[in-house]
Amino acid sequence: MGGDTKPTGPDLTSGIPLSDLGEGKMLLGQVEGEAVLLARAGGEIFAIGATCTHYGGPLAEGLLVGDTVRCPWHHACFSLRTGEAVRAPAFAPVSCWQVEQSGGRAYVRRKFEPREAAPRPAPSAAAERVAILGGGAAGFAAAEMLRREGFGGSITMLSDDDAPPYDRPNLSKDYLAGTAPEDWIPLRPPEYYRENGIDLALRTAAVEIDTRGRQVKTADGHVFAFDKLLIATGAEPIRLNIPGAELPHVRMLRSLSDSREIIERAAKARRVAIIGASFIGLECAAALRQRGLDVHVVAPEARPMERVLGPELGDFIRKLHEEHGVTFHLRHSVASINKDRITLDDGTALEADLVVVGIGVKPRLDLAERAGLKVDRGILVNDYLETSVAGIYAAGDVARWPDPVSGERLRIEHWVVAERQGQTAARNMLGRGERFAAPPFFWSQHYDIAIDYVGHAQSWDKIEIDGDIAAHDAALRFRQGGRIRAVATIFRGRESLAAEAEMESAAPA
Repeated sequence: MGGDTKPTGPDLTSGIPLSDLGEGKMLLGQVEGEAVLLARAGGEIFAIGATCTHYGGPLAEGLLVGDTVRCPWHHACFSLRTGEAVRAPAFAPVSCWQVEQSGGRAYVRRKFEPREAAPRPAPSAAAERVAILGGGAAGFAAAEMLRREGFGGSITMLSDDDAPPYDRPNLSKDYLAGTAPEDWIPLRPPEYYRENGIDLALRTAAVEIDTRGRQVKTADGHVFAFDKLLIATGAEPIRLNIPGAELPHVRMLRSLSDSREIIERAAKARRVAIIGASFIGLECAAALRQRGLDVHVVAPEARPMERVLGPELGDFIRKLHEEHGVTFHLRHSVASINKDRITLDDGTALEADLVVVGIGVKPRLDLAERAGLKVDRGILVNDYLETSVAGIYAAGDVARWPDPVSGERLRIEHWVVAERQGQTAARNMLGRGERFAAPPFFWSQHYDIAIDYVGHAQSWDKIEIDGDIAAHDAALRFRQGGRIRAVATIFRGRESLAAEAEMESAAPA
């Protein structure tokens, strides 16, 4: 998954002609063996580290938007002025250098610390106690942003997981395939929470929210008081309801422990049956093929991912997997499972000593419903991600928010959406008054092919295809009523970024 921008291009300590760097342009160079991105925006020239701190993407191939640069891999965004990671999925800043201009040339020599460049003022009117329910993407991003914004009160994060916040998308990608080491998975090392005063309570499930008393009660009887609360409890896998679904070799993939269990069983297995052609299911298929297993995918649809990506990309994904040895059993469901085989609805028996179920997830809404919050296919929130009870926010898989781009209420199970909502909710807890208006974005990895998707097309009446899908060079625009609702791309990272920026600019202020 990782990458590292190599130090190529001119030695910036020797300077470059100012004429080589026009307005809105970027140049990749180096300073003392370190890759540096030089950019001109708004008449100013900036120099920052050229490698994204998320997965190591090449920022020089990204997009300038105002005084920020966006990574072409997963749409992380960095300030050109301070190096700060201003939008997820990156959290760590990039380095910054001082730029000097003399004699018609720009020189880069001295590095400076980005946090010193733009100290954050402490909030003037902030809550003293913040509780966060959930240790996933939204919960972690909120806690991290609270501290980054200067919040000095207490932060309590209650998570029913047994591991500190980790990189969940990788569980079905490189980590499951065996190409990502364990130390890539945590979002931060364990000491981060102690050093930043974040009280992380693992294996702790919240069972009641007292909205009037401003308290959260947990299953073990503890009570946590709060001034502001974030509900980020995420979603849980939908379970099969067929004979054999509870057998020990039938697994679902949602948590780090789930992924570890599948990896352990895969080491002893020969054939795996994937039930469901969802993103999770197909990414698992790709990862387990890389481990050498014989993989069969069973799903009721005619094409994998057609409902989200359309027929053309659906056919492409199927062919891609078949070229890597995956066998599909489409327009079928599983009737039963036993210890060494599954039986389909037509009576066909398939050998399988490992079964992975990926038939979707459902949001965890029970806690919000019992608390009396307004719920309708998700926890209803306003533009600021605040629920029907003042001071209580929701983010991530459980939140259903008014999307300014589509004009619809959305609830989307995307990792980057959850992280960005967590960041926005945190800032709003501190009185920043920030509307959540980021277009949804996700990426899906299949072998060496990544599909980026920005926007949200519930339905469409036309798909415009630019390029050649089979050649792994294409952009698909999903239109409804003449408007572009979403854009899917293959190896066109900059085009995906441009589509995201265009959707942002089209959203009402």
